[in-house]
Amino acid sequence: MFERKQNVKDSLFLLCLCSMPAMNVADPNETPVKLEGKSVAIVVCWILGFGTLVSWNSMLTIGDYYYVLFPDYHPSRVLTLVYQPFALGTLALLAYNESKVDTRKRNIAGYILFFLCTLALIVTDLASYGKGGIGNYICICIFAAGFGVADAHVQGGMTGDLAFMKPEFIQSYFAGLAASGALISGLRLITKAAFDKSSNGLRKGTTREGSKTVASDLAAAGIQTDPNRRADIDAKVPERLSNKELLLKNMDYALDMFLLHVGTLPIFPGFLYENTGKHGLGSWYPLVLIAMYNTWDLIARYIPLIESIKVESWKWLMIAVLSRFLFIPAFYFTAKYGDQGWMIMLISFLGITNGYLTVCVMTVAPKGCTGPEANALGNILVLFLLGGIFLGVALDWLWIIGNGSF
Repeated sequence: MFERKQNVKDSLFLLCLCSMPAMNVADPNETPVKLEGKSVAIVVCWILGFGTLVSWNSMLTIGDYYYVLFPDYHPSRVLTLVYQPFALGTLALLAYNESKVDTRKRNIAGYILFFLCTLALIVTDLASYGKGGIGNYICICIFAAGFGVADAHVQGGMTGDLAFMKPEFIQSYFAGLAASGALISGLRLITKAAFDKSSNGLRKGTTREGSKTVASDLAAAGIQTDPNRRADIDAKVPERLSNKELLLKNMDYALDMFLLHVGTLPIFPGFLYENTGKHGLGSWYPLVLIAMYNTWDLIARYIPLIESIKVESWKWLMIAVLSRFLFIPAFYFTAKYGDQGWMIMLISFLGITNGYLTVCVMTVAPKGCTGPEANALGNILVLFLLGGIFLGVALDWLWIIGNGSF
């Protein structure tokens, strides 16, 4: 009981930024009498979200570099496939033992692992002088697996912590996740433009981008490890449903998260790199497509802040999620018969629907849960999210059937 109680204290570290009376964790929607520092806490959540996926998004956006080094190994597809089993397996263990895990230490460990794997990627590239080969490729795959383990630690832990706070906090965290993709894509376009014509320019650009990623992970970990920002709140831990009961009660939202990403990952990023053909943009084409997806994904995660257009009905959420599977034939025919303008428009809609529906589900699902239940539910939803990504990545390989060999 003491350990569970300590976890609740640790999970409220963000609210130390707010000078506010003790809150009742049993009702996450109850408005406190006085709330100060909320804007600062929202910014902190955004930074933590940015630090969560900045490493992985950096690896995805330098896919053009890896295709030069390893042209026969399908880097975007293989690295994603390596990443997901480790993320899914680790999170399954953490979610099962959620009540026994110190969430603060879990989050710190995840950010530190992100930093170490990113640094190792840069060192590997520098040590090999940017050469390919199966040995270097295996090393990169190992670091991708490390990113998966780190993601399971951080994303599940942070989502669980924020699930029983204000909805704006979890929205800001998920906006930060998307912002890491959008800003890294922008940085990748800048570095490509700056070094494209120079000697060994592709490698120089990716190295500069990697150094920025290391700094971002250090910043996120620094926020986590600041002891002065932990709240000293003596919260009574209420009784909670078991994980199985929580899952059955919220199965519709869990399926939403699963199917939402099953519909996205067969397209992003493998299809964009390998199956969209050659167009006027040349080597810029997949980078532009990924940048458009990430940008609109980020913008869409702020749309649910407008209550009048936020979908909260589980029926309409499920209809919207299922309708996204129409994107798969749409992308197929656009790649086969359309030009790059139609593809850019289509990938933008994919990003909009992914960002909007993700935030809608993650902010609606915890309503009515007690604090510990919301924490456990956050881990469960992220587990289904990663499960959907894993299946989507596996289905992505169907695009290359008949189009080449591994």
